[in-house]
Amino acid sequence: MVKKKVIKRIKIQKINGGKASPAPPIGPILGSSGVNIMEFCKQYNTLTQNKIGKVCPVVITVYEDKSFSFFIKKSPVSIQLLNIIKKEKGSKESNRYKIGKISLNEVKTIAQNKMEDLNCFSINSAISMISGTARSMGIEIEIEG
Repeated sequence: MVKKKVIKRIKIQKINGGKASPAPPIGPILGSSGVNIMEFCKQYNTLTQNKIGKVCPVVITVYEDKSFSFFIKKSPVSIQLLNIIKKEKGSKESNRYKIGKISLNEVKTIAQNKMEDLNCFSINSAISMISGTARSMGIEIEIEG
């Protein structure tokens, strides 16, 4: 197997599962790299058809011959937190106005789900990172016990 030369790595954060289209932001980003936009959209939509409406970030690797490969990451922690508390966005002043509460078990579930995407090695450090994100969004964490 001959290795292809990588010319670009593209990360797209705000892309909904099963709903990729050549419209912005996808079209202009991939078009400037010479990637077949419709082919990417078809493959992405096929792989994410069970996650329709959920944000599924993607990392696309573009090769010298304009071919590509990609992998889909898990939804961002902030979006998972907002889904649990059923809100649209976080608090403008997280130290003053709280928008909801989340249990430590729910934080642990998100940590286990996102572990492969996070920059940490233990579940406790993942829980700590997610707790920090929650606090910065104005979400209180309830500790059972």
